[in-house]
Amino acid sequence: MCFCAQIKMVMTSAFAPSEPSLVASAQELPAVDVAIVGAGIVGLSLACALRNSGLAIALIEATPYRRENTKGQAYALHQVSRYFFEEIGVWDKLMPHVQPFEVVQLSDERFPLMVNFSPADLGTEAIGYVGEHAAIAETLQSVVQSASNVTFYCPWRVVTNEVQGDRAQLTLISGDPTQPKVAHLAARLVVAAEGGKSPLRQQMGIEPKGWKYPQSCVVATLEVAHPQPVIAYERFWPTGPMGVLPLPQNRYRVVWTLPHPEAEAVAALDDRSFLATLQPYLDPQMAEITAVSDRFVFPAQFMQVNSYAADRFVVIGDAAHRCHPVGGQGLNLGLRDVWNLAQQILATPLEEIGDRRHLMQFHRQRWWQNVLTLAFTDFLNRLFSNTWWPLVAVRRCGLWLLRTVSPLKRLVLRFMAGLLLPLPTDCQFPRGR
Repeated sequence: MCFCAQIKMVMTSAFAPSEPSLVASAQELPAVDVAIVGAGIVGLSLACALRNSGLAIALIEATPYRRENTKGQAYALHQVSRYFFEEIGVWDKLMPHVQPFEVVQLSDERFPLMVNFSPADLGTEAIGYVGEHAAIAETLQSVVQSASNVTFYCPWRVVTNEVQGDRAQLTLISGDPTQPKVAHLAARLVVAAEGGKSPLRQQMGIEPKGWKYPQSCVVATLEVAHPQPVIAYERFWPTGPMGVLPLPQNRYRVVWTLPHPEAEAVAALDDRSFLATLQPYLDPQMAEITAVSDRFVFPAQFMQVNSYAADRFVVIGDAAHRCHPVGGQGLNLGLRDVWNLAQQILATPLEEIGDRRHLMQFHRQRWWQNVLTLAFTDFLNRLFSNTWWPLVAVRRCGLWLLRTVSPLKRLVLRFMAGLLLPLPTDCQFPRGR
């Protein structure tokens, strides 16, 4: 959804995805220091981190209403994401819109041995938080409204990106496809935060590596008739993991991993049949459930680009990496990208912003950290998504170890919460209002 009129903005009518010829009479837009392409949560977070910094920022979005809003997407926010939002001065605004949870329950099929993680294992007041995409995005938008150094272009689409000396030259297109509006924008640095199918990443020759799992995820929101303990569930089944995340107002977001054909079949069921199919996989306490959203299906994927940086260009978030949804790592990894990149931008002399040397430093910091987390989620999915008895025995021994060896339990939880790897802490973010 486009920002409110309070933001310094350039708005046009929606642009159809045809490819009209670029015209010579293109408008020259004011040059900026950083152009952020993609106004999802990752792109918005970077704009928030750079607000009131004195840098000229352009935030460019192709669609006026993002698909995540229409699908009611929700995310687990780990402690590392809370720390980042605290650093940039927006956590107090986000807190009323997220649901803290104090227990994570890990289980394997109907095996009676379960592992319960608690805040004492982290030394925090909550293990994590769950927030809906629309609420998080609208809150971040409201923060950017007061930033005089951010210009929002929506709906404008970047069609070319060419490096010319110490600037990247972007060509943007928008408006009626029969009479397209074309503009040029110069930036010291272009940041692609467009998502997994990033056109800019492809144009810059940054290759994604990885694979698609033989699984898809069915996502839906449920409402439970009676108040429940605020628990986040990670329930492993031979078909794949199931995450059940608590939302405000006694609701839960279910992410149910199934083989592709089963996922499509389950999502196509009517509400009554869907709930009857789902109920045996939920905690027995969650009785009298109602479906309060449409169901959507998305394929599970492992992806990591070969480089996060090129000349005057960097990729972050889903444009740089995608992982299996087990453990809810995706958005949290993207926010770590933002934290590291914003820190580096603010610590770099103005004339050197976008210099490949600095961007490769960001690549080296984030690439190996993301690989560790991506590999761990891949390991968990492969370990639990099968019925081969030697692996079943191994993983159930692992559950026993987690229950009985407290240091191991704390170590695993700290890793999944993003607190085991080094945090960027040597930069003071400008906050303003």
